[in-house]
Amino acid sequence: MAFQIKEQGKEYDVVIVGSGAGGGMAAKTLSDAGLKIALLEAGPDFDSTDPAQRTQLRWPWESPRRGAGSTRAFGDFDMAYGGWNIEDEPYTQKDGSNFRWFRSRMLGGRTNHWGRISLRFGPLDFKRKDYDGKGDNWPISYDDVAPYYDKVDQLIGVFGTKENMPNEPDGYFLPPPKPRLHELYVRDSVLKMGIPMIPSRLSMLTKKLDDRRGPCFFCSQCSRGCMVYADFSSAYSLIQPTMTDGNIEMYLNAMVREVITDENGRATGVSYINKEDMKEYVVKGKVVVLAASAASSARILLNSKSRAHPNGLANSSNHVGRYIHDSTGSGMMALIPELMDRQRYNEDGVGGMHLYTPWWGNDQKHDGFTRGYHIEYWGGMGMPAYGFGFGMENLSRLVPRENGDNRPGGYGKRLKEDVRRFYGSTLGFAGRGESIPQYDNYCEIDPNTVDSYGIPVLRFHYKWTNDEVMQAKHMVDTFEEIIHNMGGIVLGEKPGPERQYGLTKPGEIIHEVGTTRMGNDKNTSVLNKYCQAHDVDNLFVVDGGPFVSQADKNPTWTILALSWRTSDYIVDQLKKQNI
Repeated sequence: MAFQIKEQGKEYDVVIVGSGAGGGMAAKTLSDAGLKIALLEAGPDFDSTDPAQRTQLRWPWESPRRGAGSTRAFGDFDMAYGGWNIEDEPYTQKDGSNFRWFRSRMLGGRTNHWGRISLRFGPLDFKRKDYDGKGDNWPISYDDVAPYYDKVDQLIGVFGTKENMPNEPDGYFLPPPKPRLHELYVRDSVLKMGIPMIPSRLSMLTKKLDDRRGPCFFCSQCSRGCMVYADFSSAYSLIQPTMTDGNIEMYLNAMVREVITDENGRATGVSYINKEDMKEYVVKGKVVVLAASAASSARILLNSKSRAHPNGLANSSNHVGRYIHDSTGSGMMALIPELMDRQRYNEDGVGGMHLYTPWWGNDQKHDGFTRGYHIEYWGGMGMPAYGFGFGMENLSRLVPRENGDNRPGGYGKRLKEDVRRFYGSTLGFAGRGESIPQYDNYCEIDPNTVDSYGIPVLRFHYKWTNDEVMQAKHMVDTFEEIIHNMGGIVLGEKPGPERQYGLTKPGEIIHEVGTTRMGNDKNTSVLNKYCQAHDVDNLFVVDGGPFVSQADKNPTWTILALSWRTSDYIVDQLKKQNI
């Protein structure tokens, strides 16, 4: 496909690609410093208070497709424009891999979709190689990032409690919501096992922080985009408030093809395809910041070939795209007979768990794995979802009716009776753990495939190691023990070795990081400790790509903190005329 390339007349101080956690924080911080910013986003504008885009507080029957995943990955009422498969943007696999790549094409990116679990990495998480000899240490420590974690806590807001756990650093917390009945029930079982269970740490406002964002009103629909901006999204927490300064110009529906460089190999801007007219344009800037997500930023760099960078931009080490890794995951469902036939009352709470279990095993030896995981719990009497009531005949077999009528199936009165019996009595358990970064897990450019915009696509090569498989085994064994301690019944068949103990497909947890990792050695890393490219001093990456390793925590809070740290460095270096 041939495009007419048009250059914009002006030159910005900074061109930022991507408007998610990293891009939004960079845009705010750099704009606050007075710099002129071009912010490029591959999707449309988004505001959860816009009546045309609002999905919160709508009834299930208002959905045009009744929650079918063909419209959005998690159903119509999940506020993420995109998914693992986007018609115009394919990606491919290599050597039997099955990596699942989630893209969110909208202002704010995946911060409109995520569960708002906002955990700091701990001191051990930056130096895991010292602990187990695997992978590599970060070139920075917790102490380097801690001041920025503090700033993020206070700017955005996160609820929780101070627990003084060595590798679960405390921060500046808003009051947490009270536990619900099912969470209290699980907590009794978990604590008896010597496993911790503490208030969750989610970036949802439980009290007012500023005049723009209101406190959570407990509708449990954070995934639909908040009408009062109580939960965190880069769009309405970082970018939209900053737009009033006049320092940011947004380029929406802009699919970035590559970073443009001059004859000396320095970045001069980016080229992008405008989805509306399908023409190619160039936006010029003194500094380029990539925040398109770990895989997307790697794709842009690998497609940015020139005489000075024949192997792709910032890729003299051949490490762009290498060490991609995602969180591990496995889960289990349970029926708790003592929670059957519950009295009905409003139990919504925030759109997520009120309690969770941080990893408790750093000082223990485990069979076949060294890195840990945390446990998320869900259940209770929230608004029933699509399809609620189907499958009740299976629950009836597990807990027979008192009248002895245990015939499977049912409709009408019989179905209503079953729904009343079992509503609020099922619990879900999900482990989210740390994988070991591998050089041979990578994404590269597929030489034979382009997307609808003429841009070469990514091809993934990814295999789990035994560490991840055995960690998943530990997860399901732990879930089973918790359930039995509650007198519960495991629903479905417990996954065994033939299913890798329920280990999710790579990419499925949507925590992929590590494609442009930071390091002190330019031969084995892409960026330095300030997320600045070793090969190109006016190029930075502030998404999950710089991660040397993923902890057993969600990555967003660390992306935000590192982006703020890098943005301060950019301002300093521009003032000193070093870039």
